[in-house]
Amino acid sequence: MQLRYAFRLYPDSGQRTALAKAFGCARVVFNDAVRAREDARTAGQAFPAAGVLSRKLITEAKQTDARAWLGEVSSVVLQQSLRDAEAAYKNFFASLRGERRGTKTGAPRFKSRKDDRQSIRFTANARWSITGSGRLNLAKIGAVKVTWSRTLPAQPSSVTVIKDAAGRYFASFVIDTDPAADAARMPGTDHTIGIDLGLTHFAVLSDGTKIDSPRFLRRAEKKLKRAQRELSRKQKGSRNREKARLKVARAHAKVADARHEFHHRLSTQLIRDNQAIGVEDLAVNGLARTRLAKSVHDAGWSGFVYMLEYKAARYGRTLVKIGRFEPTSQTCSACGTKDGPKPLNVREWTCTACGTLHDRDHNAAINVKKAAGLAVSACGAPGRPGLVPARREETGSRGFPPETCAA
Repeated sequence: MQLRYAFRLYPDSGQRTALAKAFGCARVVFNDAVRAREDARTAGQAFPAAGVLSRKLITEAKQTDARAWLGEVSSVVLQQSLRDAEAAYKNFFASLRGERRGTKTGAPRFKSRKDDRQSIRFTANARWSITGSGRLNLAKIGAVKVTWSRTLPAQPSSVTVIKDAAGRYFASFVIDTDPAADAARMPGTDHTIGIDLGLTHFAVLSDGTKIDSPRFLRRAEKKLKRAQRELSRKQKGSRNREKARLKVARAHAKVADARHEFHHRLSTQLIRDNQAIGVEDLAVNGLARTRLAKSVHDAGWSGFVYMLEYKAARYGRTLVKIGRFEPTSQTCSACGTKDGPKPLNVREWTCTACGTLHDRDHNAAINVKKAAGLAVSACGAPGRPGLVPARREETGSRGFPPETCAA
């Protein structure tokens, strides 16, 4: 299985300048590729192949006065930018044909130097390396200081350097994990659990455990409002406005990092302690359009369930998603009687058939576990789920100490 490990970078002033040049050159090559293909589409011609674009937009462009500065960065970075454009078009056409799952993917758009996220990728051809002192040596950039929160379990084939909206730099490595080592790290168990996700409590487990919602955004709301107010009063294009923008971005990054850390810790604990987990397939997009939108986004249910999904795949656990229309809050977990819908302010109710007093969330968690158990028994013995694509946030290594980065 592939996982992505991200580590914080601390480039000096000269290296930041070199990285800015690399980001800019990669962005220009990407935009040139999009423009060339759009021009071909407008003229009714076939899309130029990747080899043709590489020769025209990189090799020949370096010989011109208008694009001579492309030679100041590694050619591998430029080639990878062309590959990104090629992948963007493949995903777009696959989405049009209905071959790509999920929401529809739009056509590739031009990148801007003001985008929140800038990135470049170095493959083995760029001869990047990790020095004996633990620095990351990149072509035409130099040896950059890295904060290693853990050791890499294997030798990565490429590294992606990322600059986020808060001005922070990260080195992202894709690693192939060892299934035998993963199995030894988390031996099998006979425990199963059902999870009811909510807002009053982030999660209520079928064994009665209630996990409070940290509400990171709500707790930081006062500070965020003050920073946003200061930003709105700064003149556009001024240096003070850029400083205020960074202040807002860093405040949001702090909230997001705390939420990721909470999700990683909880998901790892649940995966370690349980062989099978049942969870509801919530319609988060729909809930995010209600009056509870801010609280729904603050909880981050989708990110948490995704962590459960890929960690279950990695460690040989079973994650069962039950349908969102399953009446878990309406059904008595003791006798199975469906007692009808109830408003959200009703947190306890008594079954009219058997007289059992239920805590709404605990009862729902028990019903989730039962529904998930039926799903497991119907399809046979729990097996190892399929692989999940790697994402940058998967390991949670964003400059935290090793003991806080639960994967």
